[in-house]
This record gives sequence, C-alpha cells and structure tokens, in this order.
Amino acid sequence: MKSITRNGLLLTIVFVLTFAPLIARKAEFAGSDAQAEQAIGSLDVNYTPWFKPLWKPPSGEVESFLFALQAALGSGFVFYFIGYSKGKHSASKRDQQ
Repeated sequence: MKSITRNGLLLTIVFVLTFAPLIARKAEFAGSDAQAEQAIGSLDVNYTPWFKPLWKPPSGEVESFLFALQAALGSGFVFYFIGYSKGKHSASKRDQQ
C-alpha cells in the first residue's frame, strides 16, 4: 500500500474516531462545576456562592474550548521547560568531554 493511501486511510480513521461519538450522541458539554453546584444546593438550600464570574462564556462548548486551551498552554510550558533543561544538560555534558 502506498504511503499516501495509508496516510489518508489513517487520517480518515482518526477523524471518524474523533468526531463519530459527538455526532452519534449529541454530547452535552457540562463540567463538574455544575454538578457540584447542584449537589451543594440539594444539601444546603440557603447556600449562596461567594463569588460571581467576571465573564460567563456564551456556551458550554466555548467553556470547554477555553479549558482545553489552558491545559494545552500549561502542558506546552511544562514540556518546553523539561526539553530545554534536558538540552542544556546534554550540551554541558558534551562540552565537558
């Protein structure tokens, strides 16, 4: 099988595995914050939140996207630092030889 055909097939499989669950089941993007708020409300009826958000995203999808973006930026920073440290260590070892 040619590499272009194989890559196209793999890309199609990844696309189907990624988006099929979202299309097949109209996924509701709800996080644990809403579930926690409901649980607290059922335990204590007089509970009032301490803080109000400065900005509420227009939909759950936007909120999920912003959370994923935050996670990606954080992990990018951490792994950049790890790679930079490893490269610096390798360069100093190479210079000592």
